[in-house]
Amino acid sequence: MLQGKVLIAQGGGPTAVINQSLVGAVQEARRLGAEGVYGALHGVNGIVNENLVDLAQETDANLERVAQTPCSALGSTRDKPDLAYCQEIFKVLKAHGIGTFFYIGGNDSSDALRIVAEEAAKADTPMRCVHIPKTIDNDLMVNDHTPGFPSAAKFVASAFAGVNLDNRALPGVYVGIVMGRHAGFLTAASALARKYADDGPHLIYLPERTFDMDKFTTDVKAAYDKHGRCVIAASEGIHDSEGTPIVTKLAKEVEKDAHGNVQLSGTGALADLLTDAIKSNTDISRVRGDTFGYLQRSFLGCVSEIDQVEAREVGVRAVQFAAWAGRDGTVTIHRVGDYAADYRLNALEDVAAKTKVMDDAMIDAGGADVTPAFIDYARPLIGAAGAEAFRLRAPAVDKILGK
Repeated sequence: MLQGKVLIAQGGGPTAVINQSLVGAVQEARRLGAEGVYGALHGVNGIVNENLVDLAQETDANLERVAQTPCSALGSTRDKPDLAYCQEIFKVLKAHGIGTFFYIGGNDSSDALRIVAEEAAKADTPMRCVHIPKTIDNDLMVNDHTPGFPSAAKFVASAFAGVNLDNRALPGVYVGIVMGRHAGFLTAASALARKYADDGPHLIYLPERTFDMDKFTTDVKAAYDKHGRCVIAASEGIHDSEGTPIVTKLAKEVEKDAHGNVQLSGTGALADLLTDAIKSNTDISRVRGDTFGYLQRSFLGCVSEIDQVEAREVGVRAVQFAAWAGRDGTVTIHRVGDYAADYRLNALEDVAAKTKVMDDAMIDAGGADVTPAFIDYARPLIGAAGAEAFRLRAPAVDKILGK
């Protein structure tokens, strides 16, 4: 059975389905007779400031509406708890009789939960800590994939399908910057909606490979000469041979978050850098760039059904593991057969502060595209990428004036 009252928090970047996990955990905790079910507003920050809400008072009808709503319903945080921070957490947990703590988040959030669990053990404070996975980056170790990624991938695939149509109507070069610090899964998803042989993106650049500006502009010119246009997907985390993010080459000051990560999102600097390089090093005049930024995380109305189901399930399974497994851990997703999901409880240390990247077999040898292995991996997760694009098939009319 669940020990003490239950506390649930959401951390890190939001996703389109993170509230499915929240609602799954709340409803299962209530079903199993939890003494109480609380939510922390803005993650661990809400705990130390004692900003809690009583989720037991929510109706199932409203919870279901919240489950269908993107972004973190409880609010999120980028706070990174240290020892002193954790001691403040324990004061609040003890005061409110919290015995079971669920933290919905990515690798940084799982590391914070690991610290909390370790400090609870040192303080001989009975507390069950279970991590519920989410991240659009799809970079959690052990997991086949992570809730949040399939919906973000569906958005990216659909967006690039639309960009490809636009670029075909008004030919030129387009550069789209996609989230992904160390792992290129989301940028790679730009390839999932390609239908015709000349569809973009024609070039895909991932952080798993070293980025060379000279090779980049050569690649762009070659693709442009071949197709009369070029669509490019590039990860915000692309870096040079020394591991320095390309975007920092433009920044006068490098901003870092509470986890020590260089801030890559929220700026159009990389798109500007790449489009300027194309204009300066080729004879192509029509060059445009966009930064997808936060649009990828919580886009309303572009959700993978598989993602919804699995995000709900990891919340439910987390509560069941907390009640019956007798240990802390992180819920992980494993692929079975052509496509089915199995759920297990792994040690927090297996995931905490670690990053999974794309397998070499998923990346084209030339470093500027993905392979069929990635398409086979990702396509079942997103379902239909959106409305299918078609082309006119009318034959050309013979010229009379010969122009």
